[in-house]
Amino acid sequence: MDDMHESDQVEPHLGVFNDRIFTVPNLISLLRLACIPFFLWLLFSADDRWAAAWLWGAIGATDWVDGWWARTFDAVSELGKILDPVTDRAVLIVGILAVGVDGAVPWALVILTLSRELLVTLAGLALAALGAARIDVTWWGKCATFGLYFAFPLLLAGASEVIVADWFWWAGWICAVPSLVYSYLSAAQYIPLGLAALRRGRSI
Repeated sequence: MDDMHESDQVEPHLGVFNDRIFTVPNLISLLRLACIPFFLWLLFSADDRWAAAWLWGAIGATDWVDGWWARTFDAVSELGKILDPVTDRAVLIVGILAVGVDGAVPWALVILTLSRELLVTLAGLALAALGAARIDVTWWGKCATFGLYFAFPLLLAGASEVIVADWFWWAGWICAVPSLVYSYLSAAQYIPLGLAALRRGRSI
């Protein structure tokens, strides 16, 4: 009886685990990750800021696709819960560092943006180490990330040599300034949310 009971527990678990790896949202996330080296090649090897900006913009614009597919078609997976935010952060952080090194975007904007990301990441790790409950991304945080996903590619396009580059440069700054402000506002929101999550985690 013990052997049958153990088998009944293990086999379904393995089946679910296998089914939840090869999902459409996970493949979308992996495809977005795979585009990062191509973006770097366009920027540094091909020296094509215009093409790199469009690719980076496309990768950022598809940020919502994997999450929407997972919720709509019941394809949520434990791997996806990790892979999706990792992909989002990798696309944003690698891209921002790259355009900083390239000189297309001022280092002041790069440092301010990445400092916020580092602050939130360290706070999240500290809360997790203390046993806090999971915190959902705030609406302000989503707006800020969405704005930055477009601000930096627009600024990169504005640093290219196309005729309409000036328009993209202005559009980039119009997106960048409020998005950066919103990102720090959302970071401040996480202080009370983190304390509440810490209390919930300790009460479980």
